[in-house]
Amino acid sequence: MSILGLQQYWWILISILAAAFVFLTFVQGGQTLVSQLAKNEKERSLLINSIGRRWDLTFTSLVVFGGAFFASFPLFYSTSFGGAYWVWMIILFSFIIQAVSYEYRNKAGNFLGQKTYDTFLVINGVIATVLIGAAVGTFFTGSNFIINKVNIINLSEGVSKWTTGTHGLEAVWATFNGYPSFLVNLSLALAVLFLSRVLGGMYFLFSVDNTDIIERTTKLLKKCSIMFLVFFLLFLGLILTKEGFAVNPDTKEIFMEKYKYLHNLLNMPMVLIILLIGVVLVLYGIFKGAFKSSSNAFWFTGTGTVLAVMALFMVAGFNNTSYYPSVADLQSSLTIENSSSSKFTLIVMSYVSLAMPFVIGYIFIAWRSLTRKKITIEEIENDKMSY
Repeated sequence: MSILGLQQYWWILISILAAAFVFLTFVQGGQTLVSQLAKNEKERSLLINSIGRRWDLTFTSLVVFGGAFFASFPLFYSTSFGGAYWVWMIILFSFIIQAVSYEYRNKAGNFLGQKTYDTFLVINGVIATVLIGAAVGTFFTGSNFIINKVNIINLSEGVSKWTTGTHGLEAVWATFNGYPSFLVNLSLALAVLFLSRVLGGMYFLFSVDNTDIIERTTKLLKKCSIMFLVFFLLFLGLILTKEGFAVNPDTKEIFMEKYKYLHNLLNMPMVLIILLIGVVLVLYGIFKGAFKSSSNAFWFTGTGTVLAVMALFMVAGFNNTSYYPSVADLQSSLTIENSSSSKFTLIVMSYVSLAMPFVIGYIFIAWRSLTRKKITIEEIENDKMSY
């Protein structure tokens, strides 16, 4: 396989991991719904234990996502995680308080109290999804950094330099050439938040055996679904009509191209088909969940989410496009070609990636064994290890 083929292969893997992460944010979304769905302590405990049995999946997938980026596109890793560190530190801290909350919220004598830990879960549910959505939004709007590849040889100097003191937090309000990029970032951030709430509600339909909670969840899903669709369609409309960061295939020069991301979809019909199938599945899942209270809605919407996110990442990285553009210095923008590891590293890591199907198979078996039976209040009351 050529070096470009390896780079494209690894970008597809990155897209799959990103899609899996967004799907797994049903945990975060579920955490934000508990206070709205539970009317007493028993119901609250039921809901928290339902998603609590999956709480580590999102954080684990985020770590794997970061590790895959480090192995395949280390220049992005050092630039984003090293420069936009306020965003990533806040995200990681929100996952730390999530882990602590599940561990101690139900322990006797915890000095913060159960309500404090429940508040931490809500904070994680909101902060993690919003900031990650805004961070991914910069794939289409740009970030404030400068790359000096000469410093790769001189390890005493940094390869990348962030040009703002907010170190990534400016993603929410950044502008470029007068275009309100913050609308793109903010709309995606809120779309991810409400999508996580939709997925969280559908997971409760899938995993919880309680008529009252199912009824409340169905009603709440209608509101969350409308908010998600508004912000997601706004995001799609904005990126498909804005200028994009294109790469000259001959000179590798970065330049602005009108309707770049729309052109990417039209030039890559397979990606367009994946996106359309994903959107249709999400809409069908929303219909099944919000209007039919179907437990299978979770899998329709989840599968659609994975396909749609994969397609968006491919739009951002393929077809001679800069997936991590710089608004401080256009030529510092990162592409899958100028930010990847060496061919040898990509080959070695590609062999390692062949183990992914076995890992996925193990996850499937473990998931199936844990969700074979819906969770009930009686089960939680008799479980000494409950959260």
